[in-house]
Amino acid sequence: MSPSPIPSIALIGRTNVGKSTLFNRLTETHKAIVSDVAGTTRDRIEGDCLWRGKVVKVVDTGGLDVERTSSIEDDVVKQANLAMKRADVILFVMDQKVGPLPQDRKLAAELARSGRRVIAVANKTEGAAANADVATSPEWRLGALPPALAVSAIKGTGLGDLLDEVYALLKKDGREPAEISQVKPVRVAVIGQPNVGKSSILNAILGEERFIVSPIAHTTRDPNDVQVEVGDRTYVLVDTAGIRKMHKVREKGGLERASVERARKLLERTDTVLFVLDASQGLASQERTLAGMLAEANVGVIVVVNKWDLVPDKTPGTAAEYERMVRRELPFISWAPIVFVSAITNKRINELFDIIDQVETSRHMVVTEEELDAFLRETTKRHLPSRGKGPSHPKVLGLVQTGIAPPTFHLTVKAKQTDVLHPSYLRYLENRLREHFGYKGSPIEIRIKVATAVSLRK
Repeated sequence: MSPSPIPSIALIGRTNVGKSTLFNRLTETHKAIVSDVAGTTRDRIEGDCLWRGKVVKVVDTGGLDVERTSSIEDDVVKQANLAMKRADVILFVMDQKVGPLPQDRKLAAELARSGRRVIAVANKTEGAAANADVATSPEWRLGALPPALAVSAIKGTGLGDLLDEVYALLKKDGREPAEISQVKPVRVAVIGQPNVGKSSILNAILGEERFIVSPIAHTTRDPNDVQVEVGDRTYVLVDTAGIRKMHKVREKGGLERASVERARKLLERTDTVLFVLDASQGLASQERTLAGMLAEANVGVIVVVNKWDLVPDKTPGTAAEYERMVRRELPFISWAPIVFVSAITNKRINELFDIIDQVETSRHMVVTEEELDAFLRETTKRHLPSRGKGPSHPKVLGLVQTGIAPPTFHLTVKAKQTDVLHPSYLRYLENRLREHFGYKGSPIEIRIKVATAVSLRK
């Protein structure tokens, strides 16, 4: 049997060590029922874990109590063994509060003999003392297995280090976590002014022989969505017919109200937008309006400059000059990648899906607290925070990521008001985040969190 394109990790361990809680935390779902009653999970439960913009499959199994012999427990053991056999990495979960029991040590020995990739996990590790116990206590040395990693599934602590270790083991075996488009369809909208070539680009995309195109079944609410499979990845072109009708209802000076509302509703169910411009024409005011809408919608954006074949007398610097003009005229989406294409000649059309994947990876990228701490120290050392309103320079205390799609960060500042930082410093911080971590085509939100002297003393 050939390996699945999506690597998998199996959660293995005794009953009541917190495997289901860990599963729910890793997959950000509540598929697994959490209970103090031993044996609650009997069947294998699968879910997707998103980390650093990539995906691995997580399999939760019933509690392995090797002393039991009933037919139900036999079936649980069979299911767990099957999950272990198919997994790329096994997470051997134990309960830090009770320490490794004889059953744990017996299972640890069996796993060590199996030759599989195994990470020992000490769950329910809440607090510094518990972490120190796992790190230093001889009882957590489990024979030939590597030292256990301390995590708290309830609080979420230690999971970043755990997933980094999973990814490192996968890399050693030549297994790459999956792109998001391999797991769930990426919803892509193609928008732009009339006559910029949206239909031609769509036809060029759908006309590629290597693409499999089919209508999506049971989507009566969105009858114009089209599903496209590229290799083992799936994309949905969102309501493209509706977009093409936008030009029929315009008014002087900008997009007509109903058209704008239709575009907004479209963007609510879109992941990434292909924003099409006409290389043979200058930018219109409506395109600036659309760029502002895209920035507010928090979607990924790729600027697609079509009809590049019609630009006369091109030189090696023509593309760079046009790109500077676009970034100057559309500052709201200056972070969007720009690709020059021709729908008529198919120039670079087949590269669009690779760029969509890069944008989606950026939209779902997660940065650890340790990485952000180091980044913030270096960034503030290079350029001290400039003040907005207030008598003195603000003091930046910390930066943490609080969300994805788009990446969202909370910047903690010692101050009495949220506008204490000058807007230019927030733009500087955003640009440094993009440069340092490689965000591409994704908006970034930075929210100010004020920490007053009173709150710091608490």
